[in-house]
Amino acid sequence: QVRLVESGGGLVQPGESLTLSCVASGMLFSSYAMGWYRQAPGKQRELVAGITPDGIRNYVESVKGRFTISRDYAKNTLNLQMNSLKPEDTAAYFCNSRSGRFSWGQGTQVTVSS
Repeated sequence: QVRLVESGGGLVQPGESLTLSCVASGMLFSSYAMGWYRQAPGKQRELVAGITPDGIRNYVESVKGRFTISRDYAKNTLNLQMNSLKPEDTAAYFCNSRSGRFSWGQGTQVTVSS
């Protein structure tokens, strides 16, 4: 059974940084393109960053230059380094495969507010 456990969220001020982590179990982590998604209240979940098994990254325009996605195969972990955070980045953040094929974890809340 696949399990995705996100952590690292919190309350930060605009301009600050956070690093999110997602530990994956029950799956062959190295085989999947993975992604970080976010969902703000009243909005649809959106993919903000993706990474292929061989390390090709892509980002939604709104986070380019500020967010960096990475993966650690030894730890089956997906990371998201978020810099220069803005209030509009406030959302619950989730990880999943790029196709969203697995059951969603509980997510981790990121709140950017002064």
